[in-house]
Amino acid sequence: MTYLPVDSEGFINIEDLKNAITEKTILVSIMFANNEIGTIEPISEIGKICREEGIYFHTDAVQAVGHLPIDVKLMNIDLLSMSGHKFYGPKGVGVLYIKRGVKIENLIHGGSQEKGKRSGTENVPGIIGLGKAIEIAQSEQDFEIKRLTTLRDRLINGILDEIPNTKLNGPVGDLRLPNNVNISFLGVEGETLLFDLEDAGVFVSTGSACASGSLEPSHVLLSIGLPHEVAHGSIRMTLGLNTKEKDVDYVLEVLPKIVEKRRSMSPLWSEIVSKEEKTSCTVKR
Repeated sequence: MTYLPVDSEGFINIEDLKNAITEKTILVSIMFANNEIGTIEPISEIGKICREEGIYFHTDAVQAVGHLPIDVKLMNIDLLSMSGHKFYGPKGVGVLYIKRGVKIENLIHGGSQEKGKRSGTENVPGIIGLGKAIEIAQSEQDFEIKRLTTLRDRLINGILDEIPNTKLNGPVGDLRLPNNVNISFLGVEGETLLFDLEDAGVFVSTGSACASGSLEPSHVLLSIGLPHEVAHGSIRMTLGLNTKEKDVDYVLEVLPKIVEKRRSMSPLWSEIVSKEEKTSCTVKR
């Protein structure tokens, strides 16, 4: 198995992908969009390469389905994973799209359910709920992309303008998920911001929900080159159907005060300020 590195915004390098493919390569699996920093990978280009090389292409599109336009034929996608709760469907139910003609091993042997690939009684209510949820999400997708992108950029720009020594993690513009914001606040722990924001009625995370019990900094943030102390000072905010302009404005009202309070209590922030003051001093001869 070969793992590809990513750049400072979370993108893989297409040349790295081409160089990693050998005569033994049978599958390329790339995340469609990253759940922590919102990076949307060049899926169509990756799919084209895989098609030319005769290699199956799988994408984890859990974060993308319902939030981005996806065409498995145009993008040359052979297998695609999605999860119902990401587009407001039931929890605990998902889909693996398999292109006609692609052969995969059975997951659970026994019965003939799901074309023999996974035996056992299907979760019929969950399947129906997922189907209805994706139908609704698709019908509202174009409107929601525009609406959430506007709110996302308002939040990002407001934070970067109002709070000094902050860094946006991930790309800007159309190469970022419309509902994703990930910011590092120098000199403060993300966990303390999480608790203070929760007290103010704002719910954020410090990494992936899958790793919520870990005290280690996000492996995603480390992989894009952030130092441990900067990665530890990061929070992720996700916008959704219920997010309104007033909610963004409220965050921009309370967050600067919380960051200022936490920095005033932080020894790390004192060191940063001290270094900046020394750097800004000049000696005249």
